[in-house]
Amino acid sequence: MKALLQRVSQASVVIAGDTVGRIGPGLLVLVCAERGDSEAHATALLAKLLKLRIFADAAGKMNRNVQDLDGQGARGGLLVVSQFTLAADVSGGNRPSFTGAAAPEEGRRLYDYFVAQARAAHGQVQTGQFGADMQVHLVNDGPVTIALRIEPAG
Repeated sequence: MKALLQRVSQASVVIAGDTVGRIGPGLLVLVCAERGDSEAHATALLAKLLKLRIFADAAGKMNRNVQDLDGQGARGGLLVVSQFTLAADVSGGNRPSFTGAAAPEEGRRLYDYFVAQARAAHGQVQTGQFGADMQVHLVNDGPVTIALRIEPAG
């Protein structure tokens, strides 16, 4: 599985004019299931992103994770958005190929699993809508953007 994390001061997802998800300080998580991915990949990806120390401590160093955003137990939000285009392959020309992405039904299953696990582990989780045409609004804090990938077995 792949994810693109953006540390944000705020982020939201709008579908057809309606805001369906909104967070304050935390992480915008664009997530993509690829062919061969499993629940184990989703679990490992979530564990990694929850522990990444990319939020500033009192000295301004990146020593806090989203689960302890301010060093006093305040959790940051997660805004999880499905993003199959992270599987784009442009090595064969200028038009992206998405053959590396999981099939839509498998992608939805793994996205739903990821979101359920995130809610169980973190609590402060908002989402977009799988397969929808979404507008994502964010204020990238830093900016800090990190790409993560958990490789399928084999």
